[in-house]
Amino acid sequence: MTAPAAVAWAAQLGWFDVSGTPLAFMGYRWTPWIFTALALVELVTDQLPNTPSRKVPTQFGARILMGALAGATVGAAGGSLAGGLLAGTFGAIAGTIGGAAARGKLAAAFRHDTPAALIEDAAAVGGALLIVASVP
Repeated sequence: MTAPAAVAWAAQLGWFDVSGTPLAFMGYRWTPWIFTALALVELVTDQLPNTPSRKVPTQFGARILMGALAGATVGAAGGSLAGGLLAGTFGAIAGTIGGAAARGKLAAAFRHDTPAALIEDAAAVGGALLIVASVP
């Protein structure tokens, strides 16, 4: 949820314009607050010891949907909704699969999952901010 939260904040703050596109709701007043709340819930629940794998169908699907939504919104702001949708979808797939492998290796290195989860969360927040900052 971090990526759509960052994208919604950027749209709300006028950093890029999505008005007149099918994703104009990303710039609505309450959208960034809703996605931010969901991102915070995700960050907290991700630290729980029994959190299901990101590769289970429900979590995998949600991550792909959120990546596609964020990518499509950035793409719509740049005049290429379809291009952004594809980039967001493929990025979310690669990030989900690669992130699961990297987190497993980090957890093994730390002998505990919490430091790995915190590193992963910081990377997700930083990555979302870099993506939004690079939008023309």
